[in-house]
Amino acid sequence: MRLRALLDTDALGLRLLGGEDELDRAVRGVMTTDLRDPSRYLSGGELVLTGLAWRRGPADSESFVRILVQAQVAGLAAGTAELGYVPDDLVEACARHRLPVFAVHESVAFATITEHVVRQVSGERAGDLAAVVDRHRRMMTSGPAGGGPDVVLDLLGSDLDLRAWVLSPTGRLIAGPKTAGPALPAEVCARLAGEQLAAVRGGRRGPHRTTVGATTYSLFPIRSGGGRGAQGGREVRESVLSDWLLAVEADAGDWQEERLDLLYGVTQLIAVERDRRDAARTVRRRLAQEVLELVQAGAAPAEIAARLRVAAPVLLPGLGAAPHWQVVVARVEWDRPGGEGPQPGPVTQSLLEEILVDPLATGTEPSDRIAVAHTGDEAVALVPLPAVSSEHDGSEAGVLAEVLLAAVREPLSAGLDGDGRLTLGVSAAVHSAEGLRGALEEARHARRVAAARPGRVCAAGHQELASHVLLLPFVPDDVRRAFTARLLDPLREYDRRHRAELIPTLEAFLECDGSWTRCASRLHLHVNTLRYRVGRIEQLTSRDLSRLEDKLDFFLALRMS
Repeated sequence: MRLRALLDTDALGLRLLGGEDELDRAVRGVMTTDLRDPSRYLSGGELVLTGLAWRRGPADSESFVRILVQAQVAGLAAGTAELGYVPDDLVEACARHRLPVFAVHESVAFATITEHVVRQVSGERAGDLAAVVDRHRRMMTSGPAGGGPDVVLDLLGSDLDLRAWVLSPTGRLIAGPKTAGPALPAEVCARLAGEQLAAVRGGRRGPHRTTVGATTYSLFPIRSGGGRGAQGGREVRESVLSDWLLAVEADAGDWQEERLDLLYGVTQLIAVERDRRDAARTVRRRLAQEVLELVQAGAAPAEIAARLRVAAPVLLPGLGAAPHWQVVVARVEWDRPGGEGPQPGPVTQSLLEEILVDPLATGTEPSDRIAVAHTGDEAVALVPLPAVSSEHDGSEAGVLAEVLLAAVREPLSAGLDGDGRLTLGVSAAVHSAEGLRGALEEARHARRVAAARPGRVCAAGHQELASHVLLLPFVPDDVRRAFTARLLDPLREYDRRHRAELIPTLEAFLECDGSWTRCASRLHLHVNTLRYRVGRIEQLTSRDLSRLEDKLDFFLALRMS
C-alpha cells in the first residue's frame, strides 16, 4: 500500500505535517516504538508509530529522524497524547531528510493503525493469504469468544501448513494450535525461549533458527507496542526480558520475502493482543502500588486493610472470604550499568508478572490474579491466596521459591548471560494487613540471601531465614576461604595423593548424624574401614568428630566450600 492511502481513511486520525511529495512511498509494515534508536528492529519500508517518549529536547529529533532515514522507513506518525502536539523540531528534521511525517489524533490507538496497515499490506502481497490475517483480526476484535491468538495459529496450520506457538520469555506456552498435533513439550518451550533471549542479547537479527532434537524452529519476536529506553545496549535490556516470541516449526532461512512479511504481520497482530493484556494490568498494578506505598510509609493497619479489601475482589473475583497474602520481591541487576536510563524496576515488574504465572497455565489471562508494583530498582508482587482452613497455617501454600526457580532458570539464564542477574525473595503467607509489612521485609531479606549466591537466576524463600543458611552468604569471602582451607585443604590434599575419599566420607558421616552403621551402609564399607577413615580425618585436622562443636565446624566448612 502507499502512504497516500492512509490519509484517505478517516478512522486512522492521521494529519499530514510534511512530505507531501513522498506520499507514493510503499508501506511494507508498521512498527511502534519509543526507543531512541530502534534501528535493530527495522528492515525498511515501515510506517513508524511513536508516542515521543524518547524526546528529551529539540536536539533528539535530528538523531531520531536520521536513524529512521538510514533504515529506509516509509514514514513517521507521531502521537499527540504525550505532549498535546508534534514538536516543530521534529517536523523540521523530517523536512530536511525528506521523511513524510503525520500527527496521530490522541483519540486513535496505535493498535488501530497497526491492524489497518497489516491488513492492507497482507492483502496486497499475499492475495488469498491475507484472508488468514483478516479472519484472525475479526475474531480477535470480537472479544474472548473469538479465541485470541490461538485462532491465528490454527489458521497458519490450515492455510499455510505451519505449526506455530506463542511463548513467553520464561518459556511458558501462551498460545498454540488447537487442531494440529500434540502440544509443544515444556522442556522444548524453555529451550526455545532461552535460544531467543540469547540471540537477542547477541544482537542477531530475526528470525532466529535453532534445532531441538531433529526439528528446526524459526523464532520471530513479538514486540509490545513500545517502551521507554535509552540509547545503546539498554534498549535490549528493556525488551529482551518481556517480549513474547512466535516459534514456527520450519526453517525460514530460504523463505521468500513475501512469506516472511506475512509471518511478521502475524506477530504484529498478536502484539495487539499483548498490548490489550498489558493495558488490562493497569488496575492491578495501581492497586499493588497503593498498598506498597502505604506499607512502606508505615500506614495504620486499618488503612492498609481497606486497600486490601478493594484489591481482593479484583484479583480473586467471587471469593467469599478475605484471602491470605504473600509478597515476592525481585530485582534485575546489570553487570555494566551503562550510563543514564530508567531504573530496572519497570523491567523487573513486567518480568515478575510473567514469572508468577503457573508455568503450566496457557493463554494470556492467568496473570489476572497477580498485582505487581515497582519501587526504585525492585519489583514487589502482592499474591493473593485463598484462605486456608483453620487446621493449616498457610506456610506450605502459595508461591515456593524453589518452584519459581526451576520454572524460569534455564531461559532467563540465557537472556541474562554475561550481562545481568535476577534474584527473587518469597515471604510466608500472612492473613492480615498487620502482617504485610513483616512479609515485605521478609521477602526483601530472602532476596538478599539469594543475591549472595552464585548464578544468573537465584531465589530464596522464607523457610531459609530460620536456618544457618541465612548466615552463610554473609560471611566475608576472605573469612570463608580461610575457614574452609584450614579444615578441608588437608583432606583434599590427602585425597589427591592417596585417592582416599576422605571428603565424601566426611559428608556422609555428617549426613548420617554420626551413625557408624548407617554411614557404612550408605558408603558400602565395612565399619572398621569407616572408622579408619574417620580416624585419618581427625588426625589430619586435629579435630574430634565425637564432639558437637567439631562436627558443626566441618558441616559449615562443607556448606561454605
